[in-house]
Amino acid sequence: QVQLVQSGGGLVQAGGSLRLSCAASGRTVSNYAMGWFRQAPQKEREFVAAISWNGGSTNYANSVKGRFTISRDNAKNTVYLQMNSLKPEDTAVYYCAASLRGAAVTERNLYVYWGQGTQVTVSS
Repeated sequence: QVQLVQSGGGLVQAGGSLRLSCAASGRTVSNYAMGWFRQAPQKEREFVAAISWNGGSTNYANSVKGRFTISRDNAKNTVYLQMNSLKPEDTAVYYCAASLRGAAVTERNLYVYWGQGTQVTVSS
């Protein structure tokens, strides 16, 4: 079993930056792809970014490409999401997730372990 504990997030003005962290415990995730998803009020949970098991491959949603960076430190069993040039439309609850796949998959149903979620609010 894997437990994912998120930290970071909060309130920031448009154009600002935030970094989210997701620490895994209970079992190493170094062989698994990790991803970030987000869910805005009244909307479906959507894919944001994913990283392969060794960090060699990443995928991003078009809406965040060039602004967000996903990274991981397998020695610390932790994945990060650096968010720059934030926009009000980035406001959502952000979730980290672990897949049993090694590749940087983007489909939500391929992720089996989920963090508790953290609120990110971007003011205009």
